Amino acid sequence: MRIRLLTGLFAVGLLLVILGEGRLWAARPYTAPDGNLTLTINASAGQRPISPHIYGINFASAALAADLDLPVNRWGGNATSLYNWQLDATNLGSDWYFENYPNQNDNPGNLPFGSDSDEFVQQNLSTGTESLLTIPMTGWAAKSREIICGFSVTLYGDQQAVDPWRKDCGNGYHEDGTPIVGNDPNDASMQVDETFVQAWIAHLIGQYGTAAQGGVQFYALDNEPMLWDYTHRDVHPEPTSYDEMRDRTYTYAAAIKEADPTAQTLGPVLYGYTAYFYSALDWAAGGTWWNNPIDRLAHGNVPFTDWYLQQMQAYEQQHGTRILDYLDLHYYPAAEGVTLAPAGNAATQALRLRSTRSLWDDTYIDESWIGASGYPPVELLPRMHEWVNGNYPGTKLAITEYNWGALDHINGALAQADVLGIFGREGLDLATLWAGPEFNDPGAFAFRLYRNYDGQGHKFGDTSVSAGSSDQEQLSVYAARRSEDGALTVLVINKSGGEQTAVVNISGFPTTGMAQVYRYSPANLNQIVPLASQPVSGGSFTATFPTNSMTLFVLPFAFIPTDYSYLPVVLR
Repeated sequence: MRIRLLTGLFAVGLLLVILGEGRLWAARPYTAPDGNLTLTINASAGQRPISPHIYGINFASAALAADLDLPVNRWGGNATSLYNWQLDATNLGSDWYFENYPNQNDNPGNLPFGSDSDEFVQQNLSTGTESLLTIPMTGWAAKSREIICGFSVTLYGDQQAVDPWRKDCGNGYHEDGTPIVGNDPNDASMQVDETFVQAWIAHLIGQYGTAAQGGVQFYALDNEPMLWDYTHRDVHPEPTSYDEMRDRTYTYAAAIKEADPTAQTLGPVLYGYTAYFYSALDWAAGGTWWNNPIDRLAHGNVPFTDWYLQQMQAYEQQHGTRILDYLDLHYYPAAEGVTLAPAGNAATQALRLRSTRSLWDDTYIDESWIGASGYPPVELLPRMHEWVNGNYPGTKLAITEYNWGALDHINGALAQADVLGIFGREGLDLATLWAGPEFNDPGAFAFRLYRNYDGQGHKFGDTSVSAGSSDQEQLSVYAARRSEDGALTVLVINKSGGEQTAVVNISGFPTTGMAQVYRYSPANLNQIVPLASQPVSGGSFTATFPTNSMTLFVLPFAFIPTDYSYLPVVLR
């Protein structure tokens, strides 16, 4: 009965706020004194669900996954494109001399049981994390657990570079830098098709059940296919085209859905900005290819992502089956010194924090070759919404690789926290950070602010609400309601490089007069520190934010009925 009473009070209180009847807690906005900033939160405006899947990581450790209550863990990257699930081996492609690589296995005679991919899924089940596996679509897989390579020096002559430990394995380029052509793809790999993938899914279902039964939830349609003629040139030397992407997606995505209709698929898993608009066949011509992109022009001059989504919709209209659930892109900021890079000097650190605007801001000219080339603002997330709404409504949005760098530094943690806030506010459905942080890295604490800020499993809210800053390049602010207890969570990120003071105005929310406060900053990089509670008067308070800090305010929901006639009879 007590639980029912609290639930009823919360529901009625929320209704009063929505109807504007909560006069006792109506905010009276304050104007910031000269030199101060203003943060404005309206809990009854801009409401949008935040998908928990935006807080995902690639290859997260079990310890970090458990600590973050990690929603999704991705098995991805170049090495997954030629993964042989039966042998638990892959080919590393251009990442390491096109060599076959057997995963460590204490009992190879028991394969495919106990493979690295099996253990990945098993780990995720142990931490309550959903699995995202990459499905090979090149038509090839590593043919043995023996360490052999696609460009043998014995077979193809001296090469530009060789493996220092295996001198017969080259990088696939002659000494003069020209690519080796005409090699035999069967040297290190074997041909496979969609039935190979279906057998893998059947193996996974046999152990873990279907997606609906708690097994593997997500399957990505390979990895960065517009780069196959580089990353996997030994088996796919020809540049990937519009038509090849359509045809392979039709074949493999349909096979996945046939094997497990309850699983979700993600594609086309494009590597970056150029691939959003063109195919590898377009840029293979070299020179000023963008003035005559032959593949795009052959398809009505329709940008690749638009065209791809149109083809997926056409498939559903013809066959009555949706085979693509998520539009999946990779995004690495192109600004120099940011992606997968150390913190750098002060200028680079400031650039890293500015460059998060490329995810959403239609006034931000990208500080990279993109902006310098005269391209319009990236504004990636609104653009993704437009692509889907205009070409295949109902498709969800995913970014399964991204990285702003410096996760071992407070600067990278600030950027990471900012990115996660943007993902939630802008309505992304799934994201997995590439090259995730170590357990005690500052970047891990950026995730904890959203997933476990107090060490007791409490999280940032799951319904985004309106939050604005008078100068978001100095102070970014994100706010969300938490469904489990109605609390309002507000995260303020000081990106300015100096201490800042701001007036925080809150409306549309019944406060108790006090807010819990948690902070992560250079003052203590080993934990999120709980601070003294912040008084809230008339829906406003003033707070000072230290340099390079992230401050989370948690405002409990206060039900203060002004008219008990609003209560159901059972609760009076």
